[in-house]
Parts: sequence; C-alpha cells; structure tokens
Amino acid sequence: MTFTESEERQALRKAAGDLARRYGHEYYSKLARSGGHTTELWNEAGRLGYLGVAVPEEYGGGGAGIGDLAAVCEEFCAAGTPMLLMVVSPAICATVIARFGKDEQKKHWLPRFASGEARMSFAITEPDAGSNSHKLTTTARKDGADWILNGRKVYISGVDEAEAVLVVGRTEDAKTGKLKPALFIVPTDTPGFEYKQIEMDLVSADKQFQLFLDDVRLPADALVGSEDAALAQLFAGLNPERIMAASFSVGLARYALEKGTAYAKERSVWGTPIGAHQGLAHPLATVKIEMELAKLMTQKAAALYDSGDDMGAGEAANMAKYAGAEVAIKAVDTAIQVHGGNGLATEYGLGTLLGAVRVGRIAPVSREMVLNFVAQHSLGLPKSY
Repeated sequence: MTFTESEERQALRKAAGDLARRYGHEYYSKLARSGGHTTELWNEAGRLGYLGVAVPEEYGGGGAGIGDLAAVCEEFCAAGTPMLLMVVSPAICATVIARFGKDEQKKHWLPRFASGEARMSFAITEPDAGSNSHKLTTTARKDGADWILNGRKVYISGVDEAEAVLVVGRTEDAKTGKLKPALFIVPTDTPGFEYKQIEMDLVSADKQFQLFLDDVRLPADALVGSEDAALAQLFAGLNPERIMAASFSVGLARYALEKGTAYAKERSVWGTPIGAHQGLAHPLATVKIEMELAKLMTQKAAALYDSGDDMGAGEAANMAKYAGAEVAIKAVDTAIQVHGGNGLATEYGLGTLLGAVRVGRIAPVSREMVLNFVAQHSLGLPKSY
C-alpha cells in the first residue's frame, strides 16, 4: 500500500492544472454569469486526452482508472474552472457503456468520449422520487422490437450541451411482473423528448433541466447492456459519480484555501499579516487537515473501484463524497471570512463558489442518505428509512 501517487498521475495532474489555469476562474465566471458554456476549455481538454484518460485504450482513451479522471477533475476545480459535466459524461456514462454496453454502443460512443467530442447527460432524479430510486416512475414498455419510454426527470445537468442522455427507467420483469431498473441512451433530438431549463441561484456554466419523455420511441439497441444486469450497471455508474463529486469538492476546497492563505499572508493590519493571528490561522489549518483527509478517502475509493471491488468502493465513495462536501463548504466560508468584505467582491473570485460547494451536501446523493448508508452498512445498525 502506498499513499503517494505515481509519477504518471502527478504528471497528469500538472498538465491538466496548467491547462485549466490558462483559462482560470475569471474565464469561467464570465461565462457562467452570461449564460455561456466552457466549450473552448472542454474541447481543448478533450483534444489533449484529459477527458478520456479512463476510456479503454482500444477505443482511443488513456486506459487508466477512475482515479486518474478524478485527479483531472480535481485539478480543474482547483484552478477555478469546475466543469460539472466532467462528473457525468466521461465518468458515469462512459464508465457504464465501457463496462456494460453492446459492441456497437462502445464503438460509437467511447472514442468520442475519449476525444471530448461526445457529451452525454445522466438522468435518474425524478420530481416525486428524490433519493428513493426504487420509486422511479419513468417506464419503458416493449412495442415490437422498439421501446416506448414515458416519464419525467428533474435537476439533470448539461442537457443543452449533450447529444444524448443516459436515462434510468424501469421495465417490467416478464416472470414476476415487477418493475426493474434499465438504462437507455436517448438522443436529445428524439421526438417526444423535451427539456426545460430550471432557473437556479447558482453561478454555474452547467445548467439544470427538467426532462419530459412522452411516448419516446427508441430502437432496441438504445437499451444499455442486459435488462437483467441493470441494477449492477446503475451502481457501476453511481460509484464513479460519487468519487468524481468528492474530487470536485476537494478541488474547490483547494482553490478557496489557496485564495484564503495567500490573502492572509499579504493583508496586514496594524503592521502584522492577518495570518499571524490564530483566529484566522487555525481555521485555515483545519481546512488543510480535513481537505487532505477527504482527498485520501477519495483516492482509496478510486483504488477500490479500479481494482474491481464495487462493494468496498461504495462505502469509501460515500464517505469521500461526504468528507469532500463538508470541507469544501468550510474552505469557502473560511476564505471569505479571511477576506472580510473583499470575500464577496467579484474581483476576488470566492462569492461564486458559495452555491457551488453547497450543492455537494445535496447531490449526487444527500448528506443524510450517506449517513444512512454508513449507519446501516458500515455499522450494522437497523435500517432507518
């Protein structure tokens, strides 16, 4: 066991970070405030291979693991350019298709995930289901060789940038009559598929959408993998999602901590740098400690997942996601406090992160559901819900 990243991953981190810093938070913030997208940065990251590091080599990717993709995500966030679609398209969607997709699905999608050309959203959350994915009402029924999909989804990221959405629906089990989960690739130009932007108080270049699926007719090959393996397929995507979300939060915590620490060194009051006072030094040090702990758990989760231990990765990924979200919130709040009034001035690039880090306690799984998971599965306590 080692707690030191390989030279290859360290080099990947540096290269990805160098690229993201060339764009920087000012670039990101300007686009987010104007309703734009980080298309230029995304496309360059794709051309350089950073978005496809976890795609199998035979399909043009780097052949590495989720840990390497998570490192790229962290570096982009640490540079102040947090692209939420990185958590979804190359992590969830590409991973699910690489592990469970049919040969034609892999040939069509994976090379384009590797190059960044393809963007795909992921749709599981519903207005009346929330965290209870067993109550999903989006259903698919057979009509000859085709599937007919009906349902609603909410808070789906980046649909306006995506050419398709990986939709979690339910099909009827022919033997039992019960509904079971199934994943479908739905192109965004399919008749009957509509989306509407949800107005948010977030300053983000990635927008949120409601989806409306009304008698959406899909060919047989829209189904990803096997109907019978759908639950395994779903969790194959959710673990990388949590690992990426943890890296997303850790990266934002790094960005805020760097800002706060630099300001504490240079800002002087009564002839002394404010960082010399324990009232500011200790909160910054606490963030550093908790951030490093969250990063270690994220790396553990990624290592377990890449080794094929899905169950072990599930526990660690939930813990990492929890820890990352908590320290990101603390980091941004502390950095703003260090800056005083300047912390909310646009010039200093911190106020835009208040909402961004708060999302980590809600999505992709709520703080409370992570605690439920740990209480039940890690501690063996009775199920509470």
